[in-house]
Amino acid sequence: MTAPENASLEARAADHVSAVLLEQLADKLGRRAPGTVVFGEPIVSQDITVIPVARIGFGFGGNTGQQAGEDGVVGGGVEAKPLGFIEIKEGKTTYKPIRDPWVNVLVPLTGGLLAGAAILRYLARRGRH
Repeated sequence: MTAPENASLEARAADHVSAVLLEQLADKLGRRAPGTVVFGEPIVSQDITVIPVARIGFGFGGNTGQQAGEDGVVGGGVEAKPLGFIEIKEGKTTYKPIRDPWVNVLVPLTGGLLAGAAILRYLARRGRH
């Protein structure tokens, strides 16, 4: 076997090993992520129970290097974003989402700007007649 063929074979074998290792890592992390990661531990105070709710995401990637002798790179990350909470009070269960603070500003502001533009357009048309 020539040196380039041998290097290509080694690179493919290294790619396969990396893929298998990443699959195993993702599988282990997925099995160890209990429901309490997405649905937090219940918090009880007086007659109210609150259960936090979040979105969790994992991502992984890697590269073994293109040629024999090159170092590979492996990386990963996790993201957790609070979405809201479940409130249990007096036998009733309610989901309460957590809204982005900008939504509370931008939605009314956009609505106000659109309404203002419509009023100005109406007044401009009326003034022409």
